[in-house]
Amino acid sequence: MFDSLQDRLQGAFKKLRGQTRLDENNVKEGLREVRLALLEADVNFKVVKDFVNQVKERALGEDVLKGLNPAQQVVKIVNEELTELLGGEQEGVDLSAKPLKIMMVGLQGSGKTTSSGKISLWLRKNHKRKPYLVPADVYRPAAIDQLNTLAKQLDVPVYPSTTEMNPVDICRDAEKKAAELGCDVILFDTAGRLHIDELLMEELSSIKRECQPQEILFVADAMTGQDAVTVADKFDETLGITGVVLTKMDGDARGGAALSIKSVTGKSVKFVGMGEKLSELELFHPDRIASRILGMGDMLTLIEKAQDEIDEDEAKSMADKMAKAEFDLEDFRTQMRRIKKLGSMEGLLKMIPGMGNMMKQLGDAQLPEDEMKKSEAIISSMTMEERRNPDVLKKASRKERIAKGAGMTVADVNALLKNFKQMSGMMQQMMGGKKGKKGKLGMPKLPKGLGGMAGQMPGMGGSAGGGMPGLPGMEGLEGMEGMEGMPGMGGGEQPKKGPSKKSLKERKRKKLNKKQRKKKKK
Repeated sequence: MFDSLQDRLQGAFKKLRGQTRLDENNVKEGLREVRLALLEADVNFKVVKDFVNQVKERALGEDVLKGLNPAQQVVKIVNEELTELLGGEQEGVDLSAKPLKIMMVGLQGSGKTTSSGKISLWLRKNHKRKPYLVPADVYRPAAIDQLNTLAKQLDVPVYPSTTEMNPVDICRDAEKKAAELGCDVILFDTAGRLHIDELLMEELSSIKRECQPQEILFVADAMTGQDAVTVADKFDETLGITGVVLTKMDGDARGGAALSIKSVTGKSVKFVGMGEKLSELELFHPDRIASRILGMGDMLTLIEKAQDEIDEDEAKSMADKMAKAEFDLEDFRTQMRRIKKLGSMEGLLKMIPGMGNMMKQLGDAQLPEDEMKKSEAIISSMTMEERRNPDVLKKASRKERIAKGAGMTVADVNALLKNFKQMSGMMQQMMGGKKGKKGKLGMPKLPKGLGGMAGQMPGMGGSAGGGMPGLPGMEGLEGMEGMEGMPGMGGGEQPKKGPSKKSLKERKRKKLNKKQRKKKKK
């Protein structure tokens, strides 16, 4: 979402890198680019003006730290001000109330129904709460059916609404039903309109008076930019919303709604929808989003994703296999499937500090999801014996059978086996700290401070350090600046080194002995 904003901001910071100190001229020039970047991102004009003035005041004030160059200083200030602009501290829902009543409001098509299902899953998974879903939208075709379908997927009880019922009566009666079932969270999925009208607001106000919800969450489509902020402000005036849920944050919107909504409405963004799956809902962390915008990564979110998706005992078992060089193609396929659960490869790499810029350098050589599917298809076409013992795949007939079964070529099978062999050597070095065998690549460790990732992320390291070995689709990157020694980035062999001094002496000695033997024969 914030890619274009990130590019513009980094362009602004580049102009300050050649400066030796901050003064009014270079700060003004740099902030001009920042202002344009924010306006292009569809951020509210007044919000941009206040933000730029605040950064300028701090940059020219007494906040300048020794040891930081002008570009670093401005990045630090912009990061802190962006965090504040996005809401400052992370704010979730009020979990103290039992039952907790959450009223979902917003325009039609903003994602209220799906968000109701996502929040119910999040509350059950993270806080052991028992949610009850209430379909109160009797106007939109199939709205009730949609929530019933989601409830069935989640195995969550749902109120049996019909289109003939009154929405206020539905919500009132649903409270009694929830109490009978022992549910401690009630989510009211209310009706929306294509635009704000008096009838809609009267109905929502009646539901609020009748049910007294602790949370009124305005659901906004992040793709609508400033329109979402304007509508949120009007809903707040009538209902007094307690927070915002931004949907479609994984899209290509410019991010103006996320950056403006707190300043305009005074209400924090509490959740963001990051995809269509019911599990793809995240708490909104202003500091983490600010880091992503500035290309500084988001390791905390990445670690949390890994901890949610990867079982600790399985991770330890896999680490032991790697250390003992028992990692086989079946394990490799399992690891690929786990990585896919965490999200797209591009999205994951952007969360690692510095990797966002690397992704831009890659261009068309980025990690395509198709490469992982290709590798998975080839491995799935093998027998269990072949997956467990890749050494039996030396026969051409086996490779031909596997290639046909996967819809690939024998060359694709050979490439996978070659990469897997190199990866196995790297993993053994990484996990066991042993010296690599001849022809194997070395394994650099993760930067200091990322040790918490060990054993949590598949292929991201263990007790001895970390890396990203053998990821499909990373071939052809060995010539990139700053990519030297990165595991899994080449797919080829190491550059051949010249003969050592010792081997040269040995060659001369053998040559001399050969000449002497010839002379004796003569």
